[in-house]
Amino acid sequence: MIDWRAIDTVLLDMDGTLLDLHFDSHFWLEHLPRRYVELHQLDEATQEVVRSKVLHEQGTLNWYSLAYWSRELDLDIVALKREVQHLIGLRSDALDFLKWLRQAHPRVVLATNADRESLELKLPLTGLEEYLDVIVSSADLGVPKEVQAFWPALQAVEPFDPARTLFIDDNPRVLASAREFGIRHLLGIKQPDSTRPERELEEFVALDRFAAILPGNLPPGQGPGAPNKGAQGGGHGQGGGHG
Repeated sequence: MIDWRAIDTVLLDMDGTLLDLHFDSHFWLEHLPRRYVELHQLDEATQEVVRSKVLHEQGTLNWYSLAYWSRELDLDIVALKREVQHLIGLRSDALDFLKWLRQAHPRVVLATNADRESLELKLPLTGLEEYLDVIVSSADLGVPKEVQAFWPALQAVEPFDPARTLFIDDNPRVLASAREFGIRHLLGIKQPDSTRPERELEEFVALDRFAAILPGNLPPGQGPGAPNKGAQGGGHGQGGGHG
């Protein structure tokens, strides 16, 4: 259950939380290895080498850096992403949730591992920016969300009270890092990728829909600080993406 009277700041992940992770899963594990082989005229078996190389960097800034992969693979990664950009889309009720947050008036911060090149591609296609107060990329801070140093660095540029902050992310390693820092309200995502099965997270409550945490009878426009007698909890599981 989320008591919205106790929330001043909402930190939101992007890929796998607000956006369907299918685009990233397909791009990094299917499209990129295939196009690498085609463009460099290599044997099909090389696709698996590319996948292994990508996965080896998981959880690091390199994993999320399009410039790094453009150098490493000698490819224009942004151009290759544009080839499948039609797969970029919001998760089911993410837009409704963002609209409610805009009415409810907590501070809404996109805290993402996606680098600025990824944001420049995705934000215009999704309209997310309209509903966000600020966007912070781990690339700006020099450390990914999986690493504890991310959180004080974020707090330095975007002050927040961990005890009065809600953070939603599909990555259990990131949620564990946020918990260690002291963020009180943590939620995961059951189905970051719409083409893959739901999962339960061992240590965190996971949402199937954002509607599960919205107040049941809070009039539109009333938000944190207003009387809230009808909050509905939901989405109980155990709460776990590229970017």
